[in-house]
Amino acid sequence: MIKKHIVSDSSQIYFDFGKAEGSFIWDRNGKKFIDFTSGWNVTNLGWENPEIKEAIAKQLNENVYSPFWAPDEIKEKYAQELVAALPEELNTIVRATGGSEANEEAIKIARAFTDRTKIIGFKNSYHGQTAEELALVYEPRKIMGSAPKEYIQMDFPEKDLSEFAKNLEEILKGNDIAAIIAEAGIVTGGGQTSIAPEEFLKTIRELTEKYGTLLILDEVGTGFSRCGQLFGMEIEGVVPDMATFAKGISNGAAAIGAVAIKEEITKKAAKQSVLISTFGWTALACAAALKTLEIHRRDRIWEKAQADGEYILEVLNKELDGNSKVKTIRGVGMEIGVLFNDDVDVKALNQKLFDAGLLVAIDANNFQLMPPLTIEREVLNEGLDIFVSTIKE
Repeated sequence: MIKKHIVSDSSQIYFDFGKAEGSFIWDRNGKKFIDFTSGWNVTNLGWENPEIKEAIAKQLNENVYSPFWAPDEIKEKYAQELVAALPEELNTIVRATGGSEANEEAIKIARAFTDRTKIIGFKNSYHGQTAEELALVYEPRKIMGSAPKEYIQMDFPEKDLSEFAKNLEEILKGNDIAAIIAEAGIVTGGGQTSIAPEEFLKTIRELTEKYGTLLILDEVGTGFSRCGQLFGMEIEGVVPDMATFAKGISNGAAAIGAVAIKEEITKKAAKQSVLISTFGWTALACAAALKTLEIHRRDRIWEKAQADGEYILEVLNKELDGNSKVKTIRGVGMEIGVLFNDDVDVKALNQKLFDAGLLVAIDANNFQLMPPLTIEREVLNEGLDIFVSTIKE
């Protein structure tokens, strides 16, 4: 879709964005929407968070940029605070501008460290928009440069973890897999909201350690309180070899991403991996990210996310129980998916929600509900009322 010279995502409803605040978005004509997208897990602390804007304004009077080979004080401060919030094993940081770059860096590091090239991903998940990352999880397309043999696509296990473990071990036995990349038991990208059985990550961790394969945990969507813990890895208490971050890392105030890595991996693989990012971690982005992390930890935002997520599931399961349009309702924290049956015109349904003043994200037949984690219960209820009543029509 091309609108006003800009190429946009055709799966979502295009509108003229005017302004946003808290849990609301207005178009340029003044129409007000309750936002259930958070920009796809970006504005977890609400749109236009005043504390984060103030931190950026303060940084404007100091440095706004420093060379990527000469980190300034705000970069060092953010690295220190991010490492302090993570398991102690993840004690080195690689800078990036977003999730795609962070995951590409992690893949390069895994290959350099293991001297292997193959990567395992899950079909129809999402880890970024580069040709490499798309080749990892989708059917081959002409734009994808690497040979398919370098990537092994597994089905995401939604029911049988034992069969998944058996298949994964069979693949790892070849001792030629550099890494497996996964989210923390849920697929947040690509509109799936698929959820794995308990101990999904523990199973992967046990098998990867057994066969010398690295575990890359994509925390771009699951991080920063979205799934009921500060980071998704805390749900099962699993420490990956690398974790990638973006989206909610700065609450949308600036482009920034990161890879947190075990030091022994960094020392061996960093030079060969060519970890250069011209705009990774500008001073303004670090100021925004530092304040974002501070708010999450100070206010324990993940606790509200967990409680509100349970409440959303309770309301939806009660109100939509037996509804002929709905196939599955599922979620972790405030990452909620409502999967509709194939005969439902989801685009028409989404248009009705939009006309009623509710913004949701859709992909295929799945609606993802991802409100800002700071949303007031009254506003949350109003949005849920719109969603439920529209489906029941």
